[in-house]
Amino acid sequence: MSEVTRILNAIDRGDPGAAEHLLPLVYDELRRLAAQRLAEERPGQTLQPTALVHEAYLRLVDADQATRWNSRGHFFAAAAEAMRRILVDNARRKHSLKRGGDRRRVDFDEGTLSAPEPPEDLLALDAALSKLAEKDRAAADLVQLRYFGGLTLPDAAETLGISPRTAGRLWAFARAWLRREVEGNDSRGETP
Repeated sequence: MSEVTRILNAIDRGDPGAAEHLLPLVYDELRRLAAQRLAEERPGQTLQPTALVHEAYLRLVDADQATRWNSRGHFFAAAAEAMRRILVDNARRKHSLKRGGDRRRVDFDEGTLSAPEPPEDLLALDAALSKLAEKDRAAADLVQLRYFGGLTLPDAAETLGISPRTAGRLWAFARAWLRREVEGNDSRGETP
């Protein structure tokens, strides 16, 4: 009986220390087997042989599955099957539409990825918002909730304790008032 078979039998009997003795004996062969399986895969495979070996090994010695190994060959056949299942699961994950499987990788240059400058001057908006708060606090609070807090109009109305219709009127007023203030129109402070 080979050393691997003896350790496999000990694992079957539930010996907790047997699994840690098995990996050093079979690691090189499992790694070679994993490298062969990955060589058959398409280019661009992100799974590495080491990760494949470790995942397969964890599945093979899982105490919940309690597989009886008749021999060394049986263990390696099961290892090959585990690797196949891992590769198939990985391929399914990569190709599922939910995870963007139909998308192709595109390289971007850094200039393309930078966000454009916002069209409005944030300092001017802040100053105008402070002036609006002096004139109409509810309108200024609504702008803060919508613009800076990202709330929808109904959510902002609920937060402020006003009706959505009132919030709509305040929003229209505040936008017009702020636009005139930021653009420097001479007719400041007038209610539309």
